[in-house]
Amino acid sequence: MKRIVVDTNVLVSALLFGGNAGELITLWKMGSIVPLCSKEIVEEYLRVLAYPKFQLSQNDIGFLLTHEILPYFKVLTIKPGKPLVTMDPSDDKFIWCALEGRAEVIVSGGKHLLNLSHSPVPIITAAAFLESKRGM
Repeated sequence: MKRIVVDTNVLVSALLFGGNAGELITLWKMGSIVPLCSKEIVEEYLRVLAYPKFQLSQNDIGFLLTHEILPYFKVLTIKPGKPLVTMDPSDDKFIWCALEGRAEVIVSGGKHLLNLSHSPVPIITAAAFLESKRGM
């Protein structure tokens, strides 16, 4: 069972739009992967899901949190570590979470993470992750 960290853009894409990222939902519901997160990551998930462009009510967001995220995600307490993402320091929390939870990979669509050349944890797109799962 792979332990992964799911970046906010991938989570939102999976929950609201399906596509490649949506396949991750099936994997975490089947128990094939264990998504890891922290309080800080969950707060970012909720903040982004509340963006007006998604037109989600508080009830919709609450449903997603209690039925699609929290039952499947392992919430960790993370300690801030060495800053790594100079272009967007708020993304460091994903790396710190991956390190704390010994995740095999961070699944992201964000250029600041994907272009990070010195990450201690591999960072790949949802499509690349799913392709690697199919190859197993």
